[in-house]
Amino acid sequence: MSLVGLRTNKTRSFLTMLGIIIGIASVIVIMSVGAGAQSLILDQIQGVGSNLVGILPGASEEDGPPASVFGIQITTLIDEDAWAIKNQLPEVVDVASYVTGVETVSWQNQKSDLTFNGVSYSYPNVEDVKVSKGSFFTAEEEGAMARVVVLGSQAAQELFGNIDPLGQDIKIKRESFKVIGVLEERGSIGFQNSDKQVFIPLTAAQKLLLGIRHVALIRAKIDKSENIDYAIASIKEILRDRHNLRNVGEDDFSVRSQAEAIKALMTITNALKFFLAAVAGLSLIVGGIGIMNIMFVSVIERIKEIGLRKAVGATPGNILKQFLIESLMLTGIGGVIGIIIGAVISGLVAAVAIYLGYSWSYVITPSSIVVGFIVAASVGMIFGYFPARRAANLNPIEALRHE
Repeated sequence: MSLVGLRTNKTRSFLTMLGIIIGIASVIVIMSVGAGAQSLILDQIQGVGSNLVGILPGASEEDGPPASVFGIQITTLIDEDAWAIKNQLPEVVDVASYVTGVETVSWQNQKSDLTFNGVSYSYPNVEDVKVSKGSFFTAEEEGAMARVVVLGSQAAQELFGNIDPLGQDIKIKRESFKVIGVLEERGSIGFQNSDKQVFIPLTAAQKLLLGIRHVALIRAKIDKSENIDYAIASIKEILRDRHNLRNVGEDDFSVRSQAEAIKALMTITNALKFFLAAVAGLSLIVGGIGIMNIMFVSVIERIKEIGLRKAVGATPGNILKQFLIESLMLTGIGGVIGIIIGAVISGLVAAVAIYLGYSWSYVITPSSIVVGFIVAASVGMIFGYFPARRAANLNPIEALRHE
């Protein structure tokens, strides 16, 4: 009888389910895309190197990101800090300092908006980067503030095409730099295409392009993974001594291993993922209210039918079950359709991400499907109960006389 009731008003039944379909699909998509993004972040951070320790300017909570991540410019970290760490810690194989910016890079009539990185001469050793053509700049060139540049593979292609870029002069912010090398293709790191970047000596980037003395990041390469915790503690002590800090609470820097960076990012992305899922879940409430309204309308339309059923022996419990089953069928069917649509959309997002070259995992967890069914059934029970109770409590004589 419930099926017959739903088939009688197919369009109305579908429109009633629409809120549930959208809500469930949205939750599934957000959870799946969130899991895929987390796998991408994890893969890219691990791709930088598992034995790297990052030092950023600005203090932070134990599991939270440093202040510099939020765009706050902090100038307490300098290149000399990096070399003090290398010279005082035998566990540190090498260090590199970083500054960055975005400028229009030009060669003759070719122009491209690229990220430029001012880095230490030790950058290839720290990040295990290979040079495919030419060479990377030397310590002497960095010390002399030489106007030389090494191009990422895609940056070289965009500017020079099939022309050999070695020996050519390019302009960055009206300053000329001679191309001395091209890096091997590396792919995307941390949501940035590292192949579409250019690398110049740290001193040249600081003085000629940015007009600063501080650095945005220091990376230290540790000899063994089991020495990372000791190295982090030692780095903190060295920096506190150099920055004249007496107490731990006065730290103006943050030191993180890759594992800690992953943990902090996972905390942030999980919070964002569940917040967005909660926002998407609001449409389930809207859908539930729509079901309740339609069920009330259905009760009014079928008052005489209810009266007739009661007159021939139907109990209030029978009537209650009939309308509850109708409500559960609406939300159940809507939930199944929503899960299928959510899975399809999530698959399309994963396919596009993989096509663009990202290491993206297509994740539809059984828990998200179970939660989808439970939520759909709960909405049906909660919002279907009140119309069903009203139908069950109708007086059969008054229902039969209803016009």
